[in-house]
Amino acid sequence: MGWRSAITANQHADEAGVVAQLLDAWRAVAVDGAAVAELARQLIKGVRGASAGAAGVDQLLQEFSLSSQEGVALMCLAEAMLRIPDKDNVDRLIRDKVGRGDWRAHLGHSDSLFVNAAAWGLLIGRTLVSTSSEQKLSSALGRVVARGGEPLLRRALDLAMRLLGQQFVIGQGIAAALKRSQGKEAQGYRYSYDMLGEAALTAADAERYLAAYRQAIQAIGAAAGQRGVYAGPGISVKLSALHPRFERSQRQRVLAELLPRLKELCQLARAYAIGINIDAEEADRLDLSLDLLEALALDPDLDGWDGIGFAVQAYQKRASFVIDHLLDLARRSGHRLMVRLVKGAYWDSEIKRAQVAGLEGYPVFTRKRHTDAAYLVCAWKLLAAGATVYPQFATHNAHSLATIVDMARTMAVDDYEFQCLHGMGEALYDQVVGSANLGRICRIYAPVGSHESLLPYLVRRLLENGANSSFVNRVVDPAVDIEELIADPFLRLRASGGAPHPAIPLPGRLYGEARRNSSGLDLANEAQLARLAREQAALAQRRWEAAPLLAAAGARDGEGRAVVNPADHQDRVGRVIEATPQDVAAALAVAEAFAASWSAVPVGERAATLERAADLLELERPSLISLCVREAGKSWANAVAEVREAADYCRYYAQQLRRHGDAAANAATGPVICISPWNFPLAIFVGQIAAALLAGHPVIAKPAQQTPLIAALAVGLMHRAGVPAAALQLLPGRGDTVGAALVADGRSRGVIFTGSLAVAQGINRAIVGREAILIAETGGQNAMIVDSTALPEQVVHDALTSAFDSAGQRCSALRVLCVQEEIADKLLLMLEGAMGELRVGDPALLATDVGPLIDAQAQAAVLAHIARMRARGKRVSELPLPAACAAGSFVAPTLIEIDTIEELQQEVFGPVLHFLRFRRGDLDALVDAINATGYGLTLGLHSRIDETI
Repeated sequence: MGWRSAITANQHADEAGVVAQLLDAWRAVAVDGAAVAELARQLIKGVRGASAGAAGVDQLLQEFSLSSQEGVALMCLAEAMLRIPDKDNVDRLIRDKVGRGDWRAHLGHSDSLFVNAAAWGLLIGRTLVSTSSEQKLSSALGRVVARGGEPLLRRALDLAMRLLGQQFVIGQGIAAALKRSQGKEAQGYRYSYDMLGEAALTAADAERYLAAYRQAIQAIGAAAGQRGVYAGPGISVKLSALHPRFERSQRQRVLAELLPRLKELCQLARAYAIGINIDAEEADRLDLSLDLLEALALDPDLDGWDGIGFAVQAYQKRASFVIDHLLDLARRSGHRLMVRLVKGAYWDSEIKRAQVAGLEGYPVFTRKRHTDAAYLVCAWKLLAAGATVYPQFATHNAHSLATIVDMARTMAVDDYEFQCLHGMGEALYDQVVGSANLGRICRIYAPVGSHESLLPYLVRRLLENGANSSFVNRVVDPAVDIEELIADPFLRLRASGGAPHPAIPLPGRLYGEARRNSSGLDLANEAQLARLAREQAALAQRRWEAAPLLAAAGARDGEGRAVVNPADHQDRVGRVIEATPQDVAAALAVAEAFAASWSAVPVGERAATLERAADLLELERPSLISLCVREAGKSWANAVAEVREAADYCRYYAQQLRRHGDAAANAATGPVICISPWNFPLAIFVGQIAAALLAGHPVIAKPAQQTPLIAALAVGLMHRAGVPAAALQLLPGRGDTVGAALVADGRSRGVIFTGSLAVAQGINRAIVGREAILIAETGGQNAMIVDSTALPEQVVHDALTSAFDSAGQRCSALRVLCVQEEIADKLLLMLEGAMGELRVGDPALLATDVGPLIDAQAQAAVLAHIARMRARGKRVSELPLPAACAAGSFVAPTLIEIDTIEELQQEVFGPVLHFLRFRRGDLDALVDAINATGYGLTLGLHSRIDETI
C-alpha cells in the first residue's frame, strides 16, 4: 500500500517538484541522444514523404485546424449529423455550420485528395445554403431546393461524415472489424479492439455493453486461434461502460457489482488465450480502477494468466507512482501485467474540473513537454522491470518512439510493443513494423461500433489530435521545422526549470492576485475523504446553540426550540432562542445609531474585514459542513460548495469595493434587513450580509426559521473577523413575526430577500412610499428546451443534476424538461433508467445523491402535488424510498409527463421533474407558453444549431 499512498499524495502535487523528480530519475538513464534524433528525423521525413499521407485524416486535421471556424464546424457536423432523426433539423444544422465557413480558402492547400474533396464538397454546400436567416433561405435556394438540391446536399454530407467516421472506426461490428484487420495483420500489426461506448447511464446500458464485450471476446478469441495474449489480438474495456455509477462515491456498489462482471470477462478472455486491457479514464476514477485491478490480480481463480492489462496516463503527475504500484502488484500477484503507457485524452476537462472545484492543484501537467518527459521516465521504468510486466507503448510521437527503441537496445530488452490508434499515425508505424524496417511490433487500438456510438469518441480524438500543439497535427505540417519536433524534452526542462505554464494559474489563483479563489475538497481523493470523515464523525453528536446576537443586550437564556435533522427527526442538532419584539426594536435602534459610523469606515478596512471573514469561513469548514449536513440536509458535495460560495461572496464583494470605492455603495445610509432562505443557509446568508456591509450599511440578519444554527456560527465568525457587533446583528425567528416587523419599520433603508415570489411581493408592498430599496431573488418555473440535435446522454446528465441535486430545493432547479417529439421516447426511457441509479438517503453518507426536504411541511406540499398529478391520469415515475427514509422528510425523485406547461400553476420546490413533448414547428409557441408563466430564473438549451439558440 506504500505506492498507493504515494499515488494519492501526488494527485495535486507541485508541478515543478514533480518535474525535478523526473529530471533526477532521467540522470540514471543511458540514451544516445544523437541516434535518437537521427531516427526520429528519418521517421518524420518518412511520414511527410508518404504519398498517401496518413490515411487522409491527419492532413484533414491539419488543414481544418480546431482554431478555425471551419474546423469547429466540421467537428460539430461529425458529432451531431448522423444521429439526428428528423431531416428538418439536419438541414438546419447543415445551413448553420456549413453556411458560415470560409471553405474556399482551403481549396488546393493540401496535396491529399481526401482533404481537397472535402473542401470542394463543403464549398459547394456553402454556395447552396449560405444565408443570414432561415426566412431568407427559402428564397435563396429557390428552384434548387424545388429540384431536390437540399436533399442531395444532405445525402452528400451524410456520406462525407460517414467516410470521416470510417477513418476512426474499423467496423460497425466485431465481425467486420476482424475482416478489415486482416490486411494490416499480414503486414505484422496486431490489434486490440475497443467496443465503442461512453459511460453507461443506466443498468440497461451496462448490461448491453457487457453483452457486447462477451460477444467480442468470443469472436476475437475464435479468430485468435490460441496465439496467446501477446502474439494474438486482444480487447480493451471501459469500466464506466460496465457500471452506471463508476465513481468514488459509489465505491461499495462498484466493488460488489462491477467486479464480478469484470472477472467474468477476464475468465472468458483467459479461455480464449487473449488479453484484456482496462482503459484509462478521468483522474478521479484512477484509485477505483486500481482497486478493481488489484482485486483481479489477487483473485486465485485467475492465477497463471498473464492477460490482465492496465493503461497508465503519463500526463498525470502521479504516473510514475502508478507504474511503481503496478510493478509491485505484478510481483505480489505473480501475474505479468500488460501495461499500456499513453499520454492521455482528457486534458482539457481535467484542467477545467480542478478549476471549478477549487482544488489545490491539477492532476495533470500543464505543459506538453512535461508529459513527454514523464512518458519517457515511465517507459524506462517499464523496460527496466524485465519480465515483471509486458510494456505497451502507445504513442504517435516520433521522438518518444525513437527514445524507447534506443533505451530498449541499451538495456537488451526485446519483449515489448508499440501501439497506435486506428486511422492515425499509421504512416509512422509503417516504417517501424516488419523485418524490412525496425522490426518492432505495433498493436493498433481499433474502435468498433456504430456511427452513433462513434460520436463522443470522435470528438475526443479530434480535440486530442486536432489541437495546434498535437504531434499528430504538427508532424504533417511542413511549416513546422523537423528539428523542433525531435527536440529532447529533458533539455527543455533543464532550461525552463520545470515551471508550470504561465497562462494556466493554479485553481486558487484563477482570478489573479486581486482575489483568491475559494478552496474546495476533492471528494475522490482518499486522503481528503479520510480527513473529512474523521472531522464529521467528531462533530456528529455536537449540540449547537443559536440566539439573538445584539450589540446592546446581554446573553439570553431559556428553553428555546429544538432544531432537528431533516434526514432523521430523532437527531437533535441543537436549539434556538428566537427574537422577541423587544429584540427587534433594540436591534433597529442600535443599527440606526451606528449607520454613520460604519459608512465612515475606510473602504480598504471594510474590504479587509470581509476578506478575513472569508479566511475564517474556510478555517471553520469542518463545523460548517457538519451543520449544513445535519441542519439543512445537504450532501457532502453541496456542503463543501456552500462554504466555498460564502467565502467567494466575501472576497468578490471586497474586490469590487476596492476597485470601485464608495461608488459601489448606496447614497443613503441606514440599516439593511437581510432575510435569507434555508436552501442556501450559509452562502446566500453570508452573501447578502457581505454586500450590505461592504456598501456601508449596518445589517440586521434574519435567517430562515429552519436553519438558525448555521447563521449563528457564520455571524460569530464575521464578528471574529472584525465586523463590529453594532454593524451586524442576528435575529432568528419566524418570517411572519420577526421578518415582518423588521420590514415594516421605517428605519430600515433596504431589504435583501431570497425566497418565495409571494413573500417578495408582500415586502414590496410594505416598503412602498419609503426611502428604501428591495433586492429580491425568487424562484421560477425553470425550463430546459431540447431539440433533436442534442446529445441525449448530455441532456440526461444535465437534467438529473439540475432537477434532483439538493433534492430539487434550488431556485434555479429544472422543473420542466421540454423535448422535441422525435427523440422524446428515447430520452424519457434514458431519464427513467438513469434516475433509477440515484441513491436517496442520509446526506451524511458519501454515497447519497438525494437527501431530505427541509421539513414535514415542505414534504407534504410536494407529495400533494404528485398525488394530484397521479389523480389526473398523468404518467408518474418515482423511485422507491429506502426504509430508513421514514425517519426524515424525504420525497423520492419523481418524473411526471405533462401535456402543457399551463398545467403547472406554481413552482414545485422539490425533486420533481415534469416532462413535456413539443413539435419542432411549435417551438415559438412553446417559448410563448414558458414566458406566459410570468416568472423564471433560469433557462436551459440543448441544441447544436446556433440559429435556433
